[in-house]
Amino acid sequence: MDFKLLAEQYKNELFNHVIPFWLEKSQDLEYGGYLTCLERDGKVFDSDKYIWLQGRQVWLFSMLCNQVEKKQEWLDCATQGGEFLKKYGHDGYYNWYFSLDRKGNPLIEPYNIFSYTFATMAFGQLSLATGNSEYADIAKNTFDIILSKTNNPKGKWNKAHPGTRDLKNFALPMILCNLALEIEHLLEPQFLEQTMETCIHEVMDVFYRPELGGIIVENVLANGELSDSFEGRQITPGHAIEAMWFIMDLGKRLDRPELITKAKDVTLTMLEYGWDKEYGGIFYFMDRLGHPTQQLEWDQKLWWVHIETLISLLKGYQLTGDTKCLEWFETVHNYVWKHFRDSQYDEWFGYLNRQGEVLLSLKGGKWKGCFHVPRGLYQCWQVLETL
Repeated sequence: MDFKLLAEQYKNELFNHVIPFWLEKSQDLEYGGYLTCLERDGKVFDSDKYIWLQGRQVWLFSMLCNQVEKKQEWLDCATQGGEFLKKYGHDGYYNWYFSLDRKGNPLIEPYNIFSYTFATMAFGQLSLATGNSEYADIAKNTFDIILSKTNNPKGKWNKAHPGTRDLKNFALPMILCNLALEIEHLLEPQFLEQTMETCIHEVMDVFYRPELGGIIVENVLANGELSDSFEGRQITPGHAIEAMWFIMDLGKRLDRPELITKAKDVTLTMLEYGWDKEYGGIFYFMDRLGHPTQQLEWDQKLWWVHIETLISLLKGYQLTGDTKCLEWFETVHNYVWKHFRDSQYDEWFGYLNRQGEVLLSLKGGKWKGCFHVPRGLYQCWQVLETL
């Protein structure tokens, strides 16, 4: 495997085909922020603005300024998005709405914790890129609210009846693993350490289930036990695999090689578990007992699932030398570049059917924005450079 050639492939795709797409097509220079509902060629088909996607784009361009080069157009793109979020994205108390109309009027109330997590990530990186302490304060205040909500992320918007089947979801502790390192520069060392340990415990002791063959479940009961219900049987391979590179980063940061090895092993286990033996690619949702899933889109192949898998496999190989990671990387890499990359227009497709054919030709929407493709290309490029 030619690492130098691969590094060049990922870098070229990032800077010549993906970043220019978002810079040129998504910035709303009239009202601020970003338009993320974009057709295959980048034409806008809906102008609503989703807070978590706004935050992700602010984060992405700020991160590039901090890690690659402080290009003025990247900084301008991040700052104008940050200013739009600061002005319209929350209710005045850093409760972040789910969505706004194009002008910034709130459409959906602050029910979704990921509006908060990506606002924190956005302003954490933007404060580094600009040196603006107001942005740092927004990140810190929002992070405090997230931590106060960990036991009931949806708060008053939670539809579940309390006390009958109280479930904990994997997504929040998983995101916090990444978020803690993202805003490390804003946290007290002792508090940071404590947060990291809590996240690692939740992911690797609560949701990781050795008794199920070493897979990660998406929901458990509040007491940590398994639930025989749609939610309790749900397996989301992409989520589990993405979380493993967060855990590897934490293992590296904390100098805990055993944690890195465990995360690498879980990556391989989840990939083998979730791989479609008939058509290739990774299933979106599965049921751990093999029952039908409640999600009708269970067998779709999604961009983020596969791109996050590439990152985890490369980091697994880089940090442990396990050649199984490299073998799987080649398989997933070939699938990704064959099916998700659009050879005609910039940016990548997001949604394929089980057979690997394009299901939706959009490049951005309510769930897909300027995040997984560029972050994945960046991460893979960085690791391949060191290899």
